[in-house]
Amino acid sequence: MIHEIFPHNFSNLYLLNNNIEKNDYIIYYKDNSLLLRANGDKLELPRKKDFPEIKNETEKTFLFSLNNIPCFLIWDNLNSDKPGFVFTDINFFRTTAQQEIAWISITGFHIMNWYSENKYCGKCGSQTQQKIDERALECPECCHVIYPKISPAIIVAIISNDKLLLARNANFPVKWYSLIAGYADIGESLEETVIREVKEEVGLDIKNIRYYKSQPWPLSGSMMIGFIAEADDSQPIVIDNKEIADAAWFTRGSLPDYPPNLSIAGEMIEKYEKGEL
Repeated sequence: MIHEIFPHNFSNLYLLNNNIEKNDYIIYYKDNSLLLRANGDKLELPRKKDFPEIKNETEKTFLFSLNNIPCFLIWDNLNSDKPGFVFTDINFFRTTAQQEIAWISITGFHIMNWYSENKYCGKCGSQTQQKIDERALECPECCHVIYPKISPAIIVAIISNDKLLLARNANFPVKWYSLIAGYADIGESLEETVIREVKEEVGLDIKNIRYYKSQPWPLSGSMMIGFIAEADDSQPIVIDNKEIADAAWFTRGSLPDYPPNLSIAGEMIEKYEKGEL
């Protein structure tokens, strides 16, 4: 999955020191694109030394570390019109072989959007400021503290004998299928969310729900929690005709197009195809 970047190391430990050194990585977005440095057929994260205009007073935010090197989000404008530097659409993460760059790009995007969406206090309307001792924003007027938003969502592989249920979201390409997924609602356990989402989207009753694994998914600010469940395939499939455009049982060797194993959905479907799920 995309966050599994070994032998590279990602650390979200929040560093109190906001001083940026010459070899620290620079994360700089323009709309939905990230500034990267082209080195032959590879892409690299820019360094602070590539931009002499970055000074102590430059508006910046510590994000995380890659291979023990701090990564800083730069808010001020940078001179990006330099040979070898290119803005790359954030969706490059879906196809690049440099998974560590892909993971950094979408995780930074998640944090940048959270900061941007919380410039003002939701309680009193005052401008927020970054806390110095942890990743949080605080209101200097009413002392309200805001932490990054992470939304729990379930995703479930429903199996019946040697068949797997796959569904096509209304927003997917015509031949693209995946697993049933949805966000946890207030007051629900994750298991209750699995039962509800499956019933709502494809009309099935399920049993023997068991945990698979989880995956952070920064583009939607989600934590995807994977489950496996069983169902009786004699039940009629009743799609909701809102989120789901089609759903059916599939056997190994005859699966439709499905997401790559960058995502937990793709990994689970791939494991089913190999007889490992």
